[in-house]
Amino acid sequence: MNILWALFAMALGSFGGTSSVAPDLGHSNNSQLSSLSNSFNSAIIQSQKEQVVVDADNPPAKVDPQPDAPVVKGIYVTAYSAGGARMAQLLELTDQTELNAMVIDIKDDLGYITYPTKNKAVNNMGEAKAFIQDINALMKRLEKHKVYPIARVVVFKDTILAKKNPELSFRNKDGSVWANGKGDSFVNPYSKEVWEYNIEIAKEAAKLGFKEIQFDYVRFPEGFETRADKLKYTQTKQSRVDVVAEFVQYARKELAPLGVRVSVDIFGYAASVPAAEGIGQDFVKISENVDVISPMVYPSHYSTGWYGVKDPDKDPYTTIKGSMKDTHKKLDPTKELKPIIRPWIQDFTASWLGRGHYIKYGKKQVEDQIKAMKEMNVDEYLLWNASNRYTPGVQYK
Repeated sequence: MNILWALFAMALGSFGGTSSVAPDLGHSNNSQLSSLSNSFNSAIIQSQKEQVVVDADNPPAKVDPQPDAPVVKGIYVTAYSAGGARMAQLLELTDQTELNAMVIDIKDDLGYITYPTKNKAVNNMGEAKAFIQDINALMKRLEKHKVYPIARVVVFKDTILAKKNPELSFRNKDGSVWANGKGDSFVNPYSKEVWEYNIEIAKEAAKLGFKEIQFDYVRFPEGFETRADKLKYTQTKQSRVDVVAEFVQYARKELAPLGVRVSVDIFGYAASVPAAEGIGQDFVKISENVDVISPMVYPSHYSTGWYGVKDPDKDPYTTIKGSMKDTHKKLDPTKELKPIIRPWIQDFTASWLGRGHYIKYGKKQVEDQIKAMKEMNVDEYLLWNASNRYTPGVQYK
């Protein structure tokens, strides 16, 4: 590794100091330097894949597999929308605003692969649904509209895989697959077979042309600590926190050589509290091993009193600003391992909070969140609306 750094320093030296090159060739020099930098990044990434041992307590040095990526301002897009009529409206939105990215479901919340795939390994373990009938046509469409494509892969919440392969899930004493109150089942983060399955899906997404893989539900089920000793599942002596962190580290190790970034969604309040040992999420350990961290800081998801606000949903500016302050405070000590902070923000109305505890979200509420982030030096963000109906007229500064 030190040799590579030395070679890079020598190469940089050839572009510095007094030069006899005419000034109008400066652009050429910049292009050469950029090319050299990218080649160096690729060399380091390949070296890490070959030499780095996955270890939650020893994250490798970060090298961006995509240094030319734009400042991302994106929206969530379901597979239904991506493969249906709504996509035309969403592309019009990105064409006419500063929004430049889409997070598209490639493996959804139930565990379905959302497009027809010929990948035998994926089909043997999971199940594909043709929500997006022609994935290649979709990718060409995104490229035509200059949309930065991000593939959302829901990892350990996977009812399809759990039912198809019960031995990879959490089981009740009678051998049946455990499900939460909503009927959702999870698969076991301790299982390397589960790791490989999800990374295979991510690799295929990379080959299709996605620039980033965003992993969601990178955790054990909520409240797992209350049932961990009652369920049947394979485990090791490692803590749940370390297992989850090592999955992320391994995923990045495998995907970076393909030129794609790795991002992870995480509860917004994780930045403000100690590690969630029960579900295996440590905000810092996960962040140290990803290129991008996306805390879900929807004001509606904070309870009374957060950041001194009685009803956080009714004060998006204060809530977002407080969450970003905590996020920086949590991650600043990681120094060079600090990832890009790209929060999920709210573009929906949380009427389920009950009368007097929520407000209708529109242009002002979305812009207030963006303003709060900007004041906290956070320039990237993602808008969430489950139905993909986004507020018109917003200034996405």
